Amino acid sequence: MSKPKPARYRTTNWSVYNAALRKRGSLLIWLDKEMAWHASHEGRPGRPPVFSNAAIQFCLSIKVLFKLPLRQTVGMVASLLRLAGLDWPVPDYSTLCRRQKTLKVQIPYRRADGPLNLLVDSTGIKFLGDGEWHARKHGVQGRRQWRKVHLAMDTATSDIRAIEFTPSREGDSPVLPDLLDQIPQGEDIGTVTADGAYDTRRCHSAVISRGGTAIIPIRKNGRPWKEDCPAARARNETLRATRHYGRAFWKRLTGYHARSRVEAKMRCLKSFGERIAARDPDRQTAEIHIRVALMNRFNALGTAEIVRVA
Repeated sequence: MSKPKPARYRTTNWSVYNAALRKRGSLLIWLDKEMAWHASHEGRPGRPPVFSNAAIQFCLSIKVLFKLPLRQTVGMVASLLRLAGLDWPVPDYSTLCRRQKTLKVQIPYRRADGPLNLLVDSTGIKFLGDGEWHARKHGVQGRRQWRKVHLAMDTATSDIRAIEFTPSREGDSPVLPDLLDQIPQGEDIGTVTADGAYDTRRCHSAVISRGGTAIIPIRKNGRPWKEDCPAARARNETLRATRHYGRAFWKRLTGYHARSRVEAKMRCLKSFGERIAARDPDRQTAEIHIRVALMNRFNALGTAEIVRVA
C-alpha cells in the first residue's frame, strides 16, 4: 500500500505578510510619542519616580529585542529619542535594574469573536550554566539552572493570553488553573488543548468550572474515574471515545494536533535568546513577560494566512 501524499499548504497574503515583516525591523514602531514618559505624582510620601512604567517597559523592550546590556540599552534609547525628535530624559542603567524588579508589564492582546480556544504548553529556559556545545564537549561543569515558562495561546489570533513563570521543579498540570485565572471571568472559554501531562482531576475541574471543554489525551495507563463530578464524567467520555475510535482518530477528530502551534510559539520565545539575563526571580519574570509582549506586538503587525490546498 502506497503512502498518502503529504498535505500541501499555501500562504494567501504574501504582500501583507512581507510588509509586516519589514515593520518588525523598524526601530521606531516601538516608540509611541503619545505615551506618558514621566511618572505622575500619586500623593504618596517620599520622592516620586521620575519615569513611568511605560517608559521603563519601552527601555527594557529595546534591551530584550536587541540583546543588549543595560548600559548599551541606555545609549540606544537615547539615540532613538533623538531620531524621533523627542527631548526626553533617559533612565540610567541602575534605574532600569531597580525598576525591572517591580515592573508590571503590560501585555497587549487581541480578542476574536466567539469563545476563546486555548493551546497550553510549557518549556524550560536556562539562566545559569555552560552552553550546550561546551557541555557536550567538556561535560557539565558547575551548576546548570533552569526555569519553566507556561503559556496559553489563543488559536484565533496566535496571541499569548496567559503566562506563568515557575521554578524548574514545578510540574505542568498544577499551573493550568492559574493560567485560566488570568482570563477575565466575563470571557467565554471554548476549548483548552493540552498534552497528557494535564490529565489530572485538578486540570479537568478547572476547565469545566470555566465552562470549557478539555481536549486532553488520556494517559496510556489511564483508567476510568469515579463519576462523582462533571469533570470526571467528561474525562471518562474522552476515555471511552479513545478506546472506541483509537487515539490517532480521536486526535484528528478533536483537532488536538493544533497544539503544535503553541510549541512553535515556544521557539519564538527562545528566539530572543536561549537563556535569560536576569538572576533575580522577579526580574526574570519581567524579562519573560516583555518577550511575550513583543511577540504579541509582532502578531498585531501581521501574520501569515496559510490554507491547505491539497
